[in-house]
Amino acid sequence: MSITESLLAYLVAVTVLTLTPGMDTALILRTASVESRAQAMKAALGISTGCLLWGAAVALGLGALLAVSELAFTILKYCGAAYLCWLGLGMLLKPRTSLAIEDTAGSKGRPNWFIKGLLGNLLNPKIGIFYVSFLPQFIPQGQPLALWTFGLVGVHVAIGLVWAATLIGVTRQLGRFLKHRTVIQWLDRATGSIFLVFATKLALSRQ
Repeated sequence: MSITESLLAYLVAVTVLTLTPGMDTALILRTASVESRAQAMKAALGISTGCLLWGAAVALGLGALLAVSELAFTILKYCGAAYLCWLGLGMLLKPRTSLAIEDTAGSKGRPNWFIKGLLGNLLNPKIGIFYVSFLPQFIPQGQPLALWTFGLVGVHVAIGLVWAATLIGVTRQLGRFLKHRTVIQWLDRATGSIFLVFATKLALSRQ
C-alpha cells in the first residue's frame, strides 16, 4: 500500500472504532451529564494522554524489536491477527445490548477527572496490545516504524478528542442515541467485522 492508501484506510478504520461506544464514551457521557462539560473535557484529555503514553511506549519498543528480528515480526503478526480475530468474533457474535455507565455520583468529594481518565487508559494493558496488533498493518513498507506508530496514535487521539467534544456538546441527544440497544449492537457488529478483515490482512502481511 502507498502512504496515501495506508492513511485513508487507517482513517476509515480508526474513525469507526472511535465512534463505537466503550468505556471511554461511557465515562465522558456520565461526567458531562452528572458533573459538567468542563469536567468531561478533563476526562477526555486524561484519556487522550493515556493513549499517547501507550503510543510512545509501543512506538519505541515496537520499532526497535521489529527492525532487528524477523522472528519477532512473525510472532507478533500471528498473535496480533489471533487477538483481532478473537475480538472481532466476540463483537460480531455477541454484540452488547447496553452501554454500562458507572455511577459514582454518590462518592465523597469531587474526583479529578483528568487523573481518572488517564489512569483508566494507562492501567489498561489491552490498549498497548491493541496498538501493537492493529497499527503495523497501516505502516507502509520501508517507513520508520517508531515514527509512524506514534503518528498513527496521534491521529487516533485527535479523532478521539473531536468525538469527545461532540459528545460533550450534545450530551443529552447523542447520549440517548448511543445508548440505544439497536445502535450498540449495530456498531459492535460493524467493528467486529472490521477486526476480522484486518486480522486476515495482518496474518497475510510480510515484513
